[in-house]
Amino acid sequence: LSCNNTSGGYQRLIDGEVDVFFGAQPSTAQQAAAQQAGRTLKLTPIGREAFVIFVNQDNPVSNLSSDQVRAIYTRQLTNWKQVGGTDEPIIAFQRPQNSGSQTIMEAKVMQGRPMATPLKEESASGMGDILSSVADYRNSPGAIGYSFRWYATVMNAKAGLKLLSIDGVAPSVQGIRNGTYPLTVDVHAVTAGTTNPNVPKLLDWVRSAEGQALIEQVGYVGLS
Repeated sequence: LSCNNTSGGYQRLIDGEVDVFFGAQPSTAQQAAAQQAGRTLKLTPIGREAFVIFVNQDNPVSNLSSDQVRAIYTRQLTNWKQVGGTDEPIIAFQRPQNSGSQTIMEAKVMQGRPMATPLKEESASGMGDILSSVADYRNSPGAIGYSFRWYATVMNAKAGLKLLSIDGVAPSVQGIRNGTYPLTVDVHAVTAGTTNPNVPKLLDWVRSAEGQALIEQVGYVGLS
């Protein structure tokens, strides 16, 4: 058992070094790499999660519409006063291509609309970097970023951040469970043609009542 970021995990899966990868859905490039290697990625949902948009805790904005988030990341909106905030430039941080959060941002939030090219200071290489950058950017409340709820609130909780409601719905457990939070996504177990007979047993267990109880215990939301 080893821990990788999303891009590293998918590469190890495609290279045949591991039997199963637990994480976010693959990017288009990762799907193409698997196909080129003669492998088919099979995604099995094992839990539910919220993709979250966050700002500095001192930012008075607490809700954005999906359209406003897309407008921010295409630079159609560039100042917080345009969305009910103070007269402050919007500093929109992004993650690298093929990272899990960037893949979900492009697929779930942007829905095919190209994101504006980030300035050098708006690029955050690691998931922890984007949390720190938004919380601490020049002692200013103008930054915005995105990640997964579990990472931002459990694994690498960072003081100074505020999770936004999207379309008026907060990324709460209830909102994830009933699907009303619009950026709810699945957490997957991903395989690429493994013949290990224990993998189906493992996936069956993770989706069983006992496995789902563990999913809930560690901070994700179960499938049912």
